[in-house]
Amino acid sequence: MLVARLLSGVVTNYTSWRTIYWLAFALQYLIFALLWLFMPDYPSANPAGITYPRILCSILTIFLRHPLLVQACLVAFCTSTTFTSFWTTLTFLLSAPPYTYSTLVIGLFALIGIFSMLLTPFFSRLVTDRFVPLLSVLIGLACALVGTVIGTYTGNTTVAGPILQALLLDFGIQSAQVANRAAIYAILPNARNR
Repeated sequence: MLVARLLSGVVTNYTSWRTIYWLAFALQYLIFALLWLFMPDYPSANPAGITYPRILCSILTIFLRHPLLVQACLVAFCTSTTFTSFWTTLTFLLSAPPYTYSTLVIGLFALIGIFSMLLTPFFSRLVTDRFVPLLSVLIGLACALVGTVIGTYTGNTTVAGPILQALLLDFGIQSAQVANRAAIYAILPNARNR
């Protein structure tokens, strides 16, 4: 995601906005072809012989049996909505007055996400690994909420508002996702791929 935001800003600055979509189209088919050619054919990891429809039904029963999955799904849904709405509308905010930034400068805002990428492993070691994952989720959601409030009320007057919002929102959402993943993996270790 970080590279995609940066790349789209740079490419759009020098070419048409449609070019990034054609580039993504070509890269997806290139990856498909490379996977088709070079991905090894592993033997089945399903010794019990469970059929595919049965595996799909088991996802629903796992979901209904473990309320932690429901909680994690709701948190992921709400945070991804916040994340997507911020990064989508940020382009409109920064391209309009008082900023009138070019798409290149707007694309460089993606580099703010490096902060959360670097800070989240330390946060996970200090908080998520020592305490229950719910505490990390709540701290992450609080950071995202503070960032949203700061960006909402200062975004039209100073560029520091969207920068702080991007920092806190990225960090908060990423730390909440890492904590949710740690909690989910502890439920059924043999069903991680579902």
